[in-house]
Amino acid sequence: MTGQFDVTTDQQHRGLQDIKAIAFDVQGTCVDFFQPLLRAGAELNRVKGLSIGWAELSAEWRDLYRNALDAVIQGRRPWIRVDEIYREALDALLERRGLAGLFTERERDELNAVWTRLDPWPDCIEGLTRLRRHYTTATLSNAGMAAVIAVVKHAGLPFDAILTAELVRTYKPAPAVYQLAVDFLGYLPHQILMVACHKYDLRAAGDFGMRTAFVARPLEFGPDARPDIAPESSFDICADGLTSLADKLSTALMISIQSLQGDEIA
Repeated sequence: MTGQFDVTTDQQHRGLQDIKAIAFDVQGTCVDFFQPLLRAGAELNRVKGLSIGWAELSAEWRDLYRNALDAVIQGRRPWIRVDEIYREALDALLERRGLAGLFTERERDELNAVWTRLDPWPDCIEGLTRLRRHYTTATLSNAGMAAVIAVVKHAGLPFDAILTAELVRTYKPAPAVYQLAVDFLGYLPHQILMVACHKYDLRAAGDFGMRTAFVARPLEFGPDARPDIAPESSFDICADGLTSLADKLSTALMISIQSLQGDEIA
């Protein structure tokens, strides 16, 4: 990605200087789910003598999950945890594909558990470690508490706190999820930076009053997918990873400090 850091005015620099905490989306933003799903699928193919195309199947699985999530947000169905949504979507997908008879309940449970054993992106641990030195860092994920704790432990992600939408029984982009960060981290919305690779998440966070950082993840859905990774000026920061985000925040702080010193001299 050709990143752009379009924070150009003194007011905007000072706005970033006000940041005290950073909230992170997890799946896709901090961890890669595509490769772990492919590995699990390839192992099932090997053990069971199948030739299922797991890249295509995983995309359908995600689509079914998203549809169910939207139904909860819109009040068309009661709230259930994300792991239950994934499991329900897996059953529906296998039925749709005529594969239901090939997988036992235990095999389905094991496959569904892949969502708790995801790989950190190469820049993630270093970036989080650097950011944590200067800011309070927390997850702000749609996944359930137990699932995110498992992901964080498996991937070794150095967060200060775990927050998920399960605590308010709704899902992003509902404002109640972003309010969690305010309530539990102890800062005002404009003092919290929301980091995500999903633009809908950042737009909702921005509407809520948070600062926003877009992190491009071109491989989120695999090498053949073409997700929207174009930088947008509506976000406070656009970066190509978490180490890049740390660099950009450090630069913004230095510029802001120099600007303030210049104002004092003037």
